[in-house]
Amino acid sequence: MFKLTFHRFAISALCCASTTVLIACGGGGGVGPAADASSTQTLASTSQVQPSASVQPTTTGTTAATTTTTATSPSTANILEAVQTTAPATDAKNPFGQDATAYTLTFSEEFDSFNSSLWNDHMWYDSSNATKNYTVEDGKLKIWPQRDANGNFFNRTVDTDGKYYQTYGYFEIEAKLPQGKGTWPAFWLFNHIDSRRPEMDVMEAYAGGAAPWGFTDSSGVSHPQAYAPTVWKGDTDGQLMGTRQFDTGTDLSAGFHKYAVKWEPTKQTYYFDGKEVLVVNATMSDPMYIMLDLWFGSASGSPDNSTPQGKANSYEVNYVRAWKFK
Repeated sequence: MFKLTFHRFAISALCCASTTVLIACGGGGGVGPAADASSTQTLASTSQVQPSASVQPTTTGTTAATTTTTATSPSTANILEAVQTTAPATDAKNPFGQDATAYTLTFSEEFDSFNSSLWNDHMWYDSSNATKNYTVEDGKLKIWPQRDANGNFFNRTVDTDGKYYQTYGYFEIEAKLPQGKGTWPAFWLFNHIDSRRPEMDVMEAYAGGAAPWGFTDSSGVSHPQAYAPTVWKGDTDGQLMGTRQFDTGTDLSAGFHKYAVKWEPTKQTYYFDGKEVLVVNATMSDPMYIMLDLWFGSASGSPDNSTPQGKANSYEVNYVRAWKFK
């Protein structure tokens, strides 16, 4: 976690103190160091800026925050969108709760195996921890809490950086979240373009956080109950465009749920099991790659001996799918 930016550490304390609104325990509005020459893509897409952005919350669940942010003009980002894995025309996989006729499936990962030509198992600025804490089996990606050879819990990221990007569309996973203090599972869209860090967090959960983030059972194990979608503009550090702590009212480690975002050029709409939970009006026009991870800390606290280790307590992802607008 030492490689994360100052913004993520500084504002994290505000997030952890809040029981109603996530301010910055999210992906962080900037992750890791600036990309070096080897990781800067050369593609053809120009960023646009909307002068202001406002959150339009729904009225269901925990009250959403309303923020207004004046964005600064970004530098032009020239990046080439990666070749996409287009599904056969006969594929019946449709975005949950959406009009299927408005979309074309472009990405379908059903996790029949771990495809290393599509997925990395670590962030671009880091190396892969040798301790095995992920696998693909039973048609699911599984990432679980585990101590490494030094006795420490460690972050695991599985992403398509350098391998798959998309701009706009509908992005959805079906997942079951892990239990335990310190656990911080996430599903997000992200890119590192020179010093810029555009980011859309579709789901981040904190089982060990104060209610309604999570609750503790009779055996002392923390369970996730709320999660947060968040948008970071990423032109400069800390450009929060909108966020919400959404109390689902259910144990998110007890079963599978769908987490999704409809990404339009000047608006992002977030869904839980097909139900709209947050709308953010912000111009986000950079190609982004897909990230699935199990990290530790932030509002969830530090993992300890009460945090269940091993595959039986996995962040399980049944599928990852993306569609383009027709």
